[in-house]
Amino acid sequence: MKPVILVAEDNQDLQSLLRHALESDGYAVYVAEDGQEALDQYDAIAPDLLVLDIMMPRLSGFEVLRELRGNAAHRQDVPVLVLTARSGEDDVLTGFELGVADYLTKPFVIGELRARVRALLARPRR
Repeated sequence: MKPVILVAEDNQDLQSLLRHALESDGYAVYVAEDGQEALDQYDAIAPDLLVLDIMMPRLSGFEVLRELRGNAAHRQDVPVLVLTARSGEDDVLTGFELGVADYLTKPFVIGELRARVRALLARPRR
């Protein structure tokens, strides 16, 4: 069974790049175009990994994280890889305080993202 990855990203070009790269690596990839859609899909598809942008319409990535980590109705063991242009120290620290497993800033190298995804999916779940 293929690992399932939910990509929450509002930039359509980046959505396409991520979908192509991750599907080429053998993952089942679903895309959400904003934070609310990410929350809606999260429980429906039960992803093994969430790749999450911070600056999105409707709900920011930080708001998505607060909902996911603060509500016991959501699976808490899903690793989150933040992929964002927000590289400030406060943003990075906020991400980790909200429970992200990894934080990668844009622009990024696709090979590095793929390696981080593999590493996160290889970690044992709690």
